[in-house]
Amino acid sequence: MLNNAYKELSSGDNRHFVVVAGNIGSGKTTLTKKLSNRLGWKPFFESVQDNPYLADFYDNMSRWSFPLQVYFLNHRFNTHKNIESGLASSVQDRSIYEDANIFARALFEQGDLDARDYENYCKLYESMIQYLNPPTLMIFLKRSVPKLQERIQLRGRDYEQAIPVDYLTKLNQYYDDWYDSYELGKSLIVDTDDLDFLENEDHFDKLVQKIHDSIDQQEMFFTY
Repeated sequence: MLNNAYKELSSGDNRHFVVVAGNIGSGKTTLTKKLSNRLGWKPFFESVQDNPYLADFYDNMSRWSFPLQVYFLNHRFNTHKNIESGLASSVQDRSIYEDANIFARALFEQGDLDARDYENYCKLYESMIQYLNPPTLMIFLKRSVPKLQERIQLRGRDYEQAIPVDYLTKLNQYYDDWYDSYELGKSLIVDTDDLDFLENEDHFDKLVQKIHDSIDQQEMFFTY
């Protein structure tokens, strides 16, 4: 059964566009890499190392929130269009939809993005997504705040170490709201607190099977 899932997902006859969505430290990049390596899909990663605003943003959110969000919006719009125009199955680390529904919203509601900039951003976002087709499948990675903190500490990015707990908690809340209202297409919710798809190949195999099954189903919830 699993071999059939790998064969069908990696087949050139079936072109898929899958997004891995989730909070900071939820395991998005790890899962994107593993799916790409196992299935032969083309990976598209979040712009982190070459992002000119990210370190400054975590040092002063109010000052850098608007340019950072516009940078991400532009980057993910172009990535999305490149995926759509490509011929290979692809997996993307975070989506343009998260930028607006999670991060820009959180920054506005906590007072780090003023109303004028937020309105401008939302109008720009709405104009851009009219030119995008939603992904085949949206994978939502759910993870508790203590587990997010563990992963953030383990990967050791200096600028992430001081991310406030309240900020991670707020993002988790907004992710939950977004999961509940997502209607753009098929979705799969994965509780990653007890799912170790990095080190445990059995867990990863089970997840791939669920991804395969979800392509033909509207909604799935998976916990190990």
